[in-house]
Amino acid sequence: MLTGIEEVDWASLSHAYGPADDVPELLRGLASADPAERENALDGMYGAVHHQGDVYDSTLACIPFLLELVADATVQDRGGIVELLTSIGGIDLCGDEELEELDPDDAEFTPAANYAMAAAAVAAGADVFLGLVDDPDPEVRLAAPCALASLHGDPVHVLELLRERLTVERDTEVRLALVASLGRIALRHESLRAETVEWLDWLSRVAQAPGLRLAALAQLARVAPDRIPDDVVERVTVLLDEVRTAPADRNAEPAARTVAAPTLIGQVRELLEEHSAGRPTPWTEELLRTLHCALDDRVDDRIALILAQLRSPDWGQRSDAIWLCGGLIRVWRGRYDEVVRLVGAQLGDPEPRLREAATSFLERLFELAAPAADALTTRLTAGPRGPAAPGPRAGRGGALLALARSGDSRAIPLLARALEEREVRRELLYAVDSLGPAAQPLAPVLRRRLAEVELDDLLYDRAAPLLFALGSIRGAQALPEVLRVLRGAPANRRDWVREACLRTLTAFGPVAREALPDVRPLLASPSAAVSAMAGRAVWSLDGSLDEALAALGRWLRPGTSGDEWCAAALSLGAIGPAAAQAAPALRAGLGARELWVRVRSAAALWRITGEAADTLPVLLAAWEENRHTRVAVAECLAEMGPAAAGAEPAIRAELSRRCRHNAREDGAGSHDVHDDEKLLTLCRAALAQLERRAV
Repeated sequence: MLTGIEEVDWASLSHAYGPADDVPELLRGLASADPAERENALDGMYGAVHHQGDVYDSTLACIPFLLELVADATVQDRGGIVELLTSIGGIDLCGDEELEELDPDDAEFTPAANYAMAAAAVAAGADVFLGLVDDPDPEVRLAAPCALASLHGDPVHVLELLRERLTVERDTEVRLALVASLGRIALRHESLRAETVEWLDWLSRVAQAPGLRLAALAQLARVAPDRIPDDVVERVTVLLDEVRTAPADRNAEPAARTVAAPTLIGQVRELLEEHSAGRPTPWTEELLRTLHCALDDRVDDRIALILAQLRSPDWGQRSDAIWLCGGLIRVWRGRYDEVVRLVGAQLGDPEPRLREAATSFLERLFELAAPAADALTTRLTAGPRGPAAPGPRAGRGGALLALARSGDSRAIPLLARALEEREVRRELLYAVDSLGPAAQPLAPVLRRRLAEVELDDLLYDRAAPLLFALGSIRGAQALPEVLRVLRGAPANRRDWVREACLRTLTAFGPVAREALPDVRPLLASPSAAVSAMAGRAVWSLDGSLDEALAALGRWLRPGTSGDEWCAAALSLGAIGPAAAQAAPALRAGLGARELWVRVRSAAALWRITGEAADTLPVLLAAWEENRHTRVAVAECLAEMGPAAAGAEPAIRAELSRRCRHNAREDGAGSHDVHDDEKLLTLCRAALAQLERRAV
């Protein structure tokens, strides 16, 4: 076994962490009789030799040995090695043209060439996977179909083999993998698509096992979205019910005993096992995820499907629905009130994983969580033996965060309890802003906590959320505590601390006039953020316009950075018409190269001059150029009233879109849904003003 491994000059090769002289040990570890050693070796292969999907020269050198290990029936846990080879060889460069277009001296040439060589090398040895479809090890049989569909050079043969194997395979998850791999072949090979689509359609109707029919329907939707049946929601709902009530699968092979190894692979496996524990059919989650991806912008169908799942007696199906809806609501606008209400109902379920899923979903919804407010309140105020006693437990978990972010005033006394705890989630403090003036009763406890914050290097992290909350509720009685923080800010993040304090003082307004001796020196700060906020604070505290304009004007000169200019423009816009003398300097920003300089300058000019002729075209151009400017632009449009008439087509187009303006493929932020809903609210307000003008 591993013949010739010593003949490779591994030290001259490299991986993610340097010379690859440790690779022979990893390869031998994959063949070890010790399960922990095998897992450590596989973890090392992913961690160094195939780090984050990269292919190095050492990765290429490993391929023949990995293929040899896969072919040896005495090697255990070969399913993991098959998956590793599938990942190494599965890079699709869309043909040789992509590589030919790269200059050999280009930094991208070597990685691209390595990917191409890896794909060719694994494909050349892909016949080894043919013999694995009937391997005694179910984990090997589970991995083999995807490897064949992704890497083998004879898709016609593979298609025939996998379809034939489906007639004799008895392990449910392996059968589902066979169907998924047939869908992969159809996507990769246009010549086989029509035949496979017809076969998937047939299987979705006649297969005896409901799980197999569901898998076929999901792949049919993935491969041929135009063939998704009109009654897809009804069919899937019936299939899920059949899956739930079907007799236990006697053909399913028991899972092998796992090994507790301190590896990333081991941790992921444990999480997956924990997620699946107690669920007879955990595989339905992936099938439904595939189906939802295929349904794409058919939002109403997807919502209907999720509602059906949320009404299922199976807590696992309800949990799947919540996670799937999390992805749906982040990307697509729609009518989610009933979904949110039913998710809220899960907060009272005895299954802790279901409650956790519901809470995680609701805390990201902000105002959209309102239909679940009653359920959130019940969850926070009633325990298994009746009402929860006041104390530290009242502030734990995301339910309170979800309730506060929804703007429900019932969160206020619960927040007061939470603020008595030793540790408080910082997000709870930022959520105070959603509660409006009704949260004023929180001022004393916020003040007390701010007084307890130590003036050390962690001051910003501890004080900033408290300062924000106090500013949100205009808690000016905390002025002495705010000044203590402002005066005692340490060198570490001093400017950040000062800016946060100044923002809070600005919110306090004239009642905090005694802070002026501390604020005025900061007008000359070398930090634009601090200086600009000091200018706004001076204006807010006693209307000292000349001092504020002088401080802000120095950041509107040639040579300042875009961030510095934007800081000054934001403060000038907040001052409004009284800052008229700064208008000429701001006009220079309308033609700046930096997008945000143009946006902030135009917004400030509108708020100062009330003239739309020069500013509206700049705002609309930014709206089209970068979708992430739209909330800031819409705030101006909502203020402009009839002057925003030229923006009406853009506003109507935005309101007609189903996709959220900030949806992205590379992930999502905790405020994405909230920001998009804010954009919609502003657009509706602007349009309402225009329509009233028309009447």
